[in-house]
Amino acid sequence: MMSAKKYFALIAAVTAVFIAFLYFSPKLFNSYTLIVLGNIYIFIILAVSYNLINGVTGQFSLEPNGFVAIGAYVTAILMLSPEVKEELYMLAEPLPLIKDVFLPNPFLTLLISGIVAALVALTLAFPVFRVRGDYLAIVTLGFGFIIRIFLINNPEISNGSMGLDSIPGFASYFWIGIACLLTVILIYNVVYSKYGRAMKAVRDDEDAALAMGVNTFKIKTLAFMTSAFFEGVGGGLLASSIGAISPDQFTFMLTFQLLIIIVLGGLGSMSGAILGTILVLGGMELLRPLDDANWHLGSIHGIPGLRMVIFSLLLLLIMLFARRGLLGDKEIWDYFKLKKNGVK
Repeated sequence: MMSAKKYFALIAAVTAVFIAFLYFSPKLFNSYTLIVLGNIYIFIILAVSYNLINGVTGQFSLEPNGFVAIGAYVTAILMLSPEVKEELYMLAEPLPLIKDVFLPNPFLTLLISGIVAALVALTLAFPVFRVRGDYLAIVTLGFGFIIRIFLINNPEISNGSMGLDSIPGFASYFWIGIACLLTVILIYNVVYSKYGRAMKAVRDDEDAALAMGVNTFKIKTLAFMTSAFFEGVGGGLLASSIGAISPDQFTFMLTFQLLIIIVLGGLGSMSGAILGTILVLGGMELLRPLDDANWHLGSIHGIPGLRMVIFSLLLLLIMLFARRGLLGDKEIWDYFKLKKNGVK
């Protein structure tokens, strides 16, 4: 534990360093690298928020793709002008509310996207948290499928399987980075608050936490809504950065990718989720040349699909030697403290 003065000094130092990196990145990297970094920032938002419900609170939830889709579509609908919507909606005439709503303010749009996702999470919490464990995973998995089917079968709301494009690209590299920084700081403060301690108590032994007076339903719902809010914001940023969305982008594979990230980094570890995001997304980009048939290194030539084979083998080796993830349930600075104190 550190004093409040030291804590705020540390937060200020990390913020200053990261903002400096954001400012100088366009001068140091090419446009492709900046796109990759921006994508990493968005997935850090999604990973740390997903880790809050799955790792910190210990609720095996498989719902992120649904909330990301909600955030992406709410952002797209709010940011597109009525004239553009009239041209885009080809499968059915958009509902009057969908067609006429227009909010070109990016900050308010992302805020509303997060709030809508959080309200949906609140509605789901009542049936979802009546079950635990594998049953909870099945229920939340079904929610992701329902959202996708809803988007496909209601073209008057979402333009169906054609999706939406021409989404304003307000999510620049710098502002995506700022959103990532704010998300990490806010969720970190939640994790290490009294609510965060209650979430960890629910994870470790829900029945014991209930016996000690913890309102487990309230804590799980709070974690679920907080996670959904930031997943909705991440979905809005994703929609703006890509410029086009469709239901096929929000399949279970998105949830599976986030699950790999937080398990690789260590369930319950904030810094583990960040490290896992960097390794998974950065590693996939570094290995991309392996898919190019024209690439070669000595006698080794690239083969389409070889990247996924090598990446899967690397993940397998990491998980064999680090079964609780790279950082377990600890933060990266905890290891420095242990090393300083002579604990192996």
